[in-house]
Amino acid sequence: MATELAINTDRTQKFIDDLEAQRSILSSCTQLFTTLTTNFTSLQNSLSQKSQSLDSKFQSLESKSQQTLQSLSQRLTSIPERESAAAAKVEEQKGNALAEFEKPKRFDKLSDWLKSISRKMDSSGLLKFVISKRKESVSLRAEISSAIMEAVDPARLILDAVDEFVSNKIEKVGVTDKRWACGMLVQALFPEGSYFGGKQKGPEFARTVVERAGRILEIWKEEQVDEKEGGGSGGRGVAGPAEAVMFLQMMLGFGLKSRFDEEFLRKLVMENAARRDMAKLAVAIGFGEKMEEMIDELVKNGKEMEAVYFASESGLTERFPPVSLLKSHIKNSKKNTSNILKNGNFSAAATEESNSVELNSIRAVIKCVEDHKLESDFPLDNLRKRASRLEKTKAERKKSSATAVAKSQNKRGHGGSGGPSGRGNRPPAFRPSKAAKFSNAYSPFGRRNPAPPPQHSPAARYSGPYDYPSQGVYESHSAAPYAATYGASHSQSPAAIPQQHYSLPVDNAGGAAFRASGSYGGQANYGAYDYGTGTPPTYQPSSYTQ
Repeated sequence: MATELAINTDRTQKFIDDLEAQRSILSSCTQLFTTLTTNFTSLQNSLSQKSQSLDSKFQSLESKSQQTLQSLSQRLTSIPERESAAAAKVEEQKGNALAEFEKPKRFDKLSDWLKSISRKMDSSGLLKFVISKRKESVSLRAEISSAIMEAVDPARLILDAVDEFVSNKIEKVGVTDKRWACGMLVQALFPEGSYFGGKQKGPEFARTVVERAGRILEIWKEEQVDEKEGGGSGGRGVAGPAEAVMFLQMMLGFGLKSRFDEEFLRKLVMENAARRDMAKLAVAIGFGEKMEEMIDELVKNGKEMEAVYFASESGLTERFPPVSLLKSHIKNSKKNTSNILKNGNFSAAATEESNSVELNSIRAVIKCVEDHKLESDFPLDNLRKRASRLEKTKAERKKSSATAVAKSQNKRGHGGSGGPSGRGNRPPAFRPSKAAKFSNAYSPFGRRNPAPPPQHSPAARYSGPYDYPSQGVYESHSAAPYAATYGASHSQSPAAIPQQHYSLPVDNAGGAAFRASGSYGGQANYGAYDYGTGTPPTYQPSSYTQ
């Protein structure tokens, strides 16, 4: 009877299990529904935003299209007027050029000479004249940009000059002075803002002119250069920092970047990074993300000063803090001067060399800090005091050396005037004093044909006629050909110009449009890079244009 009263719970348990399963399924369905609803809502919002963005872009595109069509319509209607104005300008320039040929004039101003030669489209004469006035480079920079615009075709005039320079490189004749002169002409043709991201629009050129510029650059790049001639170069024919800057300026100015491999351009920039304007050129080329790698490479190679300028121009100062780089540069400079002293056994010559290296390094740091306005983070008082002490020591050393030389000359001049000398009482044999080895004011024939004293009158400086047919004003005393004359070394080149009796100085930065500039170190006046040497001087900058 007890067994019959036992309750059977299996069916009840099964019913409860079914309810649990259904509840789980219902919960999963609810969660899935919530997820789907959220996703659909998000997708709807995203589509709505994209739709609004597209509508806005369509409106902007329509507005720009209307503006463009209106601009094209205005340009179309202005074509006859512009054509007539251009034709009138060409006729005016043509008349001026013919007048220059028919009636050669005498000019008192440098600008008048430059304009006269430019009107004649005489690229060779322009090169010779610029070279002959190298001492007046500051005035040249101020006048040359406006002067070449007097030419009927300024671009062709400059391309003719560069083509002559490249041809001379192939023949290995007359390269040094023409390199400097061509660099000046190329800088004058292209306004800095036209390819440095500025607002100023660059000049426009005909397709034939651009094609010719491309051919010249290709020949220049591929030309084989003797190892003794070429400094560091990304291409075999682009030798040294001065040519690298000129090459890149022409490439950017004529819009020829697509013709050259990016690795070639990168190598050209990195091997000549000491040129101050190279940082701006690198940004104009547009290396993008590779710029960080390039700056990192400069830092690893101990070129912290270059890295500061590259980082500043490319906006990567957070990644490469200038103050840290400058401190690292000073630390490495101290190690360098210490090694110079140790290797030279602390001799007078080693001391002088180490002081010069330290002074140049300090000047470079001061200039860099001033350029980037970092004095609040990097005080310069101690560096300026140290530079003053080194300059004073250098001046005293020069003064004592000059005194010693004067005493030596006096002894040589009066030592044998009387008394026993072992050779009888013959009169002493006086020798003419040797010319200073650094003077290049006179030609090798100066002793036989002494040069007349320099003209000091400003009016008389350009009073001589510019003999266009024969170019006699630029010939040497021996009537040597131009190519042979300028094929000599830089120190002898002024001898070929009898009207200009002065030494060729290091080109000072200043004046117009785009400035030539040197390496990141410096002398007291921060003179510009000497294009004539073909290699960058150690620590010798010009002003770094911001």
